[in-house]
Amino acid sequence: MGWFEDGWSEDMVDESRALWLWQRGRGSTGTLLAAGFGQWGATLPRMAAAPVTTPLPFSEAELDAVAFDASGLAVAIVQEESTGQVLMLGWMNRESLRRTLETGRTWFWSRSRAELWCKGETSGDRQYVRRAAYDCDMDALLFVVEQEGRGCLSHRRTFVLLPRLRE
Repeated sequence: MGWFEDGWSEDMVDESRALWLWQRGRGSTGTLLAAGFGQWGATLPRMAAAPVTTPLPFSEAELDAVAFDASGLAVAIVQEESTGQVLMLGWMNRESLRRTLETGRTWFWSRSRAELWCKGETSGDRQYVRRAAYDCDMDALLFVVEQEGRGCLSHRRTFVLLPRLRE
């Protein structure tokens, strides 16, 4: 790692993304003073406020009312708050539903990996739950979210890619 005389670390500068960091001192124990995106000497852009995580109140009776299938799962539809667009469909078990309501972030059950996962923990594309509901027979869940980033691993905003079915 090489340091410039003014404190810039050349291995921390990625010109393709114009990421820069300022540290005091030399070596990896320097104090981080500022970080941002921009060109050398440019004014930092104003960063949008991060979405707020808001837990949703619930009761054990409400969890008990969900009609999970024989595998202990219920379908979960995720809809964008600002557009009404369906972003994705996933599966929830009782624990992922509980975590979703407790944390205000969407949690799902991965059928292929047989594990819980929180949307965005790997990709950074998080979903912040604003409302939750179930349908009349209580076997499908709907989550209205504020989406941060893309919704799909294919770099699309939504997982739902198929054209509408013809009547």
